[in-house]
Amino acid sequence: MTASQIHPQSLCETDRVGPGTRVGAFAHVLPGAVIGRDCDIGDHVFIESGAVLGDRVTVKCGVQLWDGMRIGDDVFIGPNATFPHDTLSRSEAHPQTIARTVIEAGASIGANATLLPGVTIGRQAVVGAGAVVTRNVPPRAIVTGNPAQIEGYVDPVRRPDAVRESRPGHAVEENLIATSVRGVTLRRLKTVYDLRGHLSVGHFGTEVPFLPRRYFVVFDVPGKDIRGEHAHRKCHQFLICVKGSLLVVVDDGSRSEEIMLANPNLGLYLPPMVWCVQYKHDAGTVLLVFASDPYDPSDYIREYQEFLESVAAASNGRAMPAEAIKRYTADPSA
Repeated sequence: MTASQIHPQSLCETDRVGPGTRVGAFAHVLPGAVIGRDCDIGDHVFIESGAVLGDRVTVKCGVQLWDGMRIGDDVFIGPNATFPHDTLSRSEAHPQTIARTVIEAGASIGANATLLPGVTIGRQAVVGAGAVVTRNVPPRAIVTGNPAQIEGYVDPVRRPDAVRESRPGHAVEENLIATSVRGVTLRRLKTVYDLRGHLSVGHFGTEVPFLPRRYFVVFDVPGKDIRGEHAHRKCHQFLICVKGSLLVVVDDGSRSEEIMLANPNLGLYLPPMVWCVQYKHDAGTVLLVFASDPYDPSDYIREYQEFLESVAAASNGRAMPAEAIKRYTADPSA
């Protein structure tokens, strides 16, 4: 086992530094800070007592990590990224409680990015250089700008051709389009074109492969906002964009696709245990969703880590009781 390497010109006052970790010159680590194994702490980094870093974390030069921060495994933090711990700082006026900023496993924070206190950066998310993050970033999302907005998702298969309409005179495309995400399919619905107005139609039990017991309509979503960010344990859903357009990211825990819905003759079928996010809504977009079951809060999985653990448990042939699912923590001592 490789011992930690503490530069002689650094000041490392904690004894909780994992093996294989390197602490660079002029870094200052206060007593009580926790740093995992095989980390790379750059020159001129400051780590306060209450900060906790997981394994294989890279912190580049000029970064300060404060009390209340939790950094997951395999996180990259670029040079001079900034993490203020109080949005309304005053001299000698200390906040009564410290907001906990969390960067989950595999996330990447670009150089000079600023994260306001209390935000959570989801697993494998990417914060672009110079971005100003004012609210939580979903898992695998890519955000840029000031204020930071979602520009895409990490490494999904993109299907830009799935939204083309089959108008008269065009070649007829297949009505059922498979995706690489387990159980997720696109259904091209029958469309009747008429001078008086066009009509798209589908049947429950065929094009919509279940009998709905509920529907809802999503509209007036600001273009910068996202919807979804959850999976269902039992409920099936069928999505139709009846006006405008939006992007949908579907994820089965091992594969993901980004699909554009932009025509009312295209439906997206989502079986249970598929993580789904909708974003980049055009102005005036209207999304119609049919659901197989009445609303049940217990059917929702709203934490991506819990979703991954539930998928893994199901693949091993066993159900995971809710009380046995551990919420993600970046504290290696927990």
